Amino acid sequence: MDEMFSGQFNPMTAIDIHSHRQGSRVSHLTGARIIMACRDVERAEEARSDILEDTGNENILIRKLDLSDTKSIRAFAQVINKEEKQVNILINNAGIMMCPYSKTVDGFEMQFGVNHLGHVLLTYLLLDLIKSSAPARIIVVASVAHTWTGLRLDDINSETSYDAIKAYGQSKLANVLFARSLAKRLQGTGVSVFSLHPGVVQSDLWRHQHQCIQVAVNIFRIFTKTTVEGAQTTIFCAVEQGLESQSGNYFSDCAAARCSRTAANDDLAQRLWEVSCDMLGITWQ
Repeated sequence: MDEMFSGQFNPMTAIDIHSHRQGSRVSHLTGARIIMACRDVERAEEARSDILEDTGNENILIRKLDLSDTKSIRAFAQVINKEEKQVNILINNAGIMMCPYSKTVDGFEMQFGVNHLGHVLLTYLLLDLIKSSAPARIIVVASVAHTWTGLRLDDINSETSYDAIKAYGQSKLANVLFARSLAKRLQGTGVSVFSLHPGVVQSDLWRHQHQCIQVAVNIFRIFTKTTVEGAQTTIFCAVEQGLESQSGNYFSDCAAARCSRTAANDDLAQRLWEVSCDMLGITWQ
C-alpha cells in the first residue's frame, strides 16, 4: 500500500487516535508523519518504540488526548491547528467497550461520550485544517456491533436504565450514522469519509468483560484477528485510491459492506447530528 499512499498523499500527515495499546494503524507507511493521539502517553511511548523497531519510521509524534474530557479534546486540537500545516488522514479509532456504567468529565455516558461525541468534537475542531489539506480522508472505526441495537435519543446517556452491550452498540451505530452525515456535508470539498468494521480483534478492549467471556475469547482466538490484521481495513480506507465515490459508505474486510437498515436511515442520522451538536454546544450545519 506504500505505492497507493505515495501517489495520493505525499508528503502525508496522519492523526491516529486510539485509547488502547496497539500501535498506529498507519505506522508502516514510509515517509508518513504520524501523530499518535493517546490518553496514556507512557504506553504510547512503548508502542512507539515497538513501531520504530518494526518499521524504522522515526517520524512518529505522541500527543496526549483524553476523549472523555472535552477540555482535553480542545487543547489537543489547538496544538494540532497551531503546529501542523496539514492533516491528510484522521483516524477516529479510540474506543471503550461494554464498561460498567460511568460518565465522562462532561457528564456523558462513557461509551457514547468517548466512542461518538469525542470523535465528533475533535473532527469538528480539525475540519478546517483537514479541508485545506485536501485530498484528505476521515476514518471512523465503528463495528458490526452497530447492528445490535437502535438509538435511544430520549435517553442517550442511559440514565433510566443501562445495558453495557446495548450502550456499546448504540455508540457504534452513532459512528456509522456520523460518517454518513459528515460525508454528505463534505461533498465537493475533496474530503472523503468512511466508517468500518475492523473485525473481532485481539486487544485489551475486552478488559471490562466477565471472566467467562474473556476465557471464550481466548479459546476462539484462532478465529479472531491480530491487531495487525485488524488494521487492514482501516489502512485500506485511508490510502486505497479511487474510493472517493464511496464516501459515506461502511467497509469490512477491505471492501464496501452493507450496514444495518437503521444505520442507513438519513432522518435518524440528522436527528443524531442535531442531538450531538446540542450536547457538545457546537454549531455545525
